Amino acid sequence: MAYKLKIEPVVFIDIQEAIDRYNQLQKGLGRRFHASVKKQFKLLEKYPQGFAVRYHQVRCIIVDKFPYMVHYRVNDQSKEIIITADFSTSRDPDIWEERTNK
Repeated sequence: MAYKLKIEPVVFIDIQEAIDRYNQLQKGLGRRFHASVKKQFKLLEKYPQGFAVRYHQVRCIIVDKFPYMVHYRVNDQSKEIIITADFSTSRDPDIWEERTNK
């Protein structure tokens, strides 16, 4: 049975804020960021265990060509990949843990 993505609602806010920020820097850059994030989501569906545990059973995958990491947990019982954050790598790691330690 394949794993299914479950994206926490706050992740959509993370993504939209990054898209807006990148579009301010350069027209179309936000669209490229969004495409890279979606590409990584598809990769997670194929290889949910394929990325290292960073903290508290939370795994991270780097967004191609952007300084962002998708933070997620894998629930083997329900066959779900729970995405909890899409944070800039420059943000304080305590913020990551606060959000994803629920």
